[in-house]
Amino acid sequence: MCLAIPGKIISIVESGAELKTAKVSFAGIVKEVCIQWIEEPKIGDYVLVHAGFALNKVDEKAAEETLRILQDLNGVGEEDY
Repeated sequence: MCLAIPGKIISIVESGAELKTAKVSFAGIVKEVCIQWIEEPKIGDYVLVHAGFALNKVDEKAAEETLRILQDLNGVGEEDY
């Protein structure tokens, strides 16, 4: 099973590298992500990311709801350990 996580583009890296990348925030955790195949990416866009690659843009409301659900799931079952 694969899991893709929504994140918000906070900056676009202008390195001249072959693949275009951006700094993407995942609820405060920032990672560099390949945005090469995203049409007209811009700061503030939400993207769905899997294995370091942005797959597509997503709606802000849907992205924030998904992040909220993931945060709610954090710790589920911990009482069993």
